[in-house]
Amino acid sequence: MRILLVGMSHKSASVEIRERYAVDEVGPILAKLTDLDEIDEAVAISTCNRVEIVVSTRQMEAARHTLYQCFHADLGGGASLPDGSHLDDHVYEYFDQDAVTHVFRVASSIDSMVVGEPQILGQMKDAYRDARETGSCGPLLSRLYQRAFATAKRVKNETLVARRPVSVARVAVELARQIFEDLQTKQALMIGAGEMIEASLFALRRQGLGGCRVANRTRSNASELAARFGADAHGLGDLDQLLSDSDIVLSCIGSTEFILDADRLSQAMAERRRRPIFLIDMGVPRNIDPDVDSLENVYLYDIDDLQQVAQSNEAERQRESQDAERIVLEEQERFVGWMVALQSVPTIQHLRARAESIRISELERSLSRMDLDESERDHVDGLTRSIVNKLLHPPLSRLKAQTDREEGLAVLEEARALFALDDETAPGSEVDEVYRGDESERALKETLASLDGEEPE
Repeated sequence: MRILLVGMSHKSASVEIRERYAVDEVGPILAKLTDLDEIDEAVAISTCNRVEIVVSTRQMEAARHTLYQCFHADLGGGASLPDGSHLDDHVYEYFDQDAVTHVFRVASSIDSMVVGEPQILGQMKDAYRDARETGSCGPLLSRLYQRAFATAKRVKNETLVARRPVSVARVAVELARQIFEDLQTKQALMIGAGEMIEASLFALRRQGLGGCRVANRTRSNASELAARFGADAHGLGDLDQLLSDSDIVLSCIGSTEFILDADRLSQAMAERRRRPIFLIDMGVPRNIDPDVDSLENVYLYDIDDLQQVAQSNEAERQRESQDAERIVLEEQERFVGWMVALQSVPTIQHLRARAESIRISELERSLSRMDLDESERDHVDGLTRSIVNKLLHPPLSRLKAQTDREEGLAVLEEARALFALDDETAPGSEVDEVYRGDESERALKETLASLDGEEPE
């Protein structure tokens, strides 16, 4: 069993590319993937900054091809990219322990646009929960994500990254302060009512923002959020009126079309008598037409622009993340060791079953030619059993010991090849059925349940 991750993020693709692959519902895609023979389990996350699919597989190359097809057809709709580039230019892939490391780094917010931002952990927990409900996340990936959450908890409790978090919302507020030194006299408009808007509103209020309005497609959600921060609630139908006296506009709302376009902003600016307006578009797909940036006294930033602000403090964040990277490495080694041990148990069981099948077959064939009483038959049976056990004991002991080492997976593969465990024509192969298909999945679950060690939080 191996782990494969294919994805794109703010590091590999612009927001214009990422918004083409973001989806609201990953359940149907996960169900489609796990219906295929080459994919056993799957988890997918789709946020404004990353789209990633993690799978467990016994057929790595076939699974890799399938995930690329999934990105192209199911996520991207088969359309070509707007800049003339190819999907391969923006997608990354990780295998086995590198995939484990990446998942742990993402959960711990080390791979985020702004190191330490807290939203990604909640988004990963939601993705894991969705996969469990879909039935696409089995024992292996469940363990992976549980350990990822435990790793994130260690990073939060043991490092400066957690004690001094910097979120995308905080970067947006820093940008607002660069445009308007004094926020106490400014009016803000928040379009949407999700986590990003809530975090931004919280940060703006802490910086002394004067007035604020929340506009959302669902008025009740806007009212609930506005009530917690002493703001006013509105529907999207009030946007034209609200824009005319808003100095700061933050938008993060699900929409396939622009909420604000150049015509709408031109009208608002005329009513504002050309007073500056500051717009931050955190939506993916984008909520604000990029053309509005050409209007006089209109300052538009999208989610990629936030990264440039974050980079101004890169050295400090890197120092804070060093301890986090150490924790990730420790947890990655722990998980990979567990994964190797997981795979060693069925291999050892398989080898013992093969040997026992051969022993019984040869014993019965020989006993049929001998005139022995019951006691003598039992003696010969015990003798052959002892011989097999003594022959297997050294290689199996060495195999168990080697699985604790970094090269454990390679040793397992060599053992399977040496004893021809994947050769269906080899002696004793009549017992192999239990290690394939549905029976293999059952054996895997039994192995998971039998392994020692505390379950991650």
